[in-house]
Amino acid sequence: MDFDGTATVFKALGDAHRLRALHFLATADAGCCSTGQGVCTCDVQQQLGLSQPTTSHHMKLLVEAGLVHAEKRSKWTYYTLSPRGLLVARTALDGLLAAAPSAQEAI
Repeated sequence: MDFDGTATVFKALGDAHRLRALHFLATADAGCCSTGQGVCTCDVQQQLGLSQPTTSHHMKLLVEAGLVHAEKRSKWTYYTLSPRGLLVARTALDGLLAAAPSAQEAI
């Protein structure tokens, strides 16, 4: 297991704003700037209720952790979820759950 990479993912997941952003990316519909090829920064900003620089900071951390892909188009950046990044978190949790003797009894 890549402990450093996994820790980076969990650090990114350790903030309520970033969790809201991930949920928004997963559930955004065509009513926002979503083109089917990502969600626009402007919509993420509006959803989070944060300033543009703060929103960009949170999204940058999600991108660096590998949880989100970013694509610059003209003036805006569009974001999509990264299945690979989400799989890192899931795999780490599954591994811990399988290794914990009492956890298997709770299932």
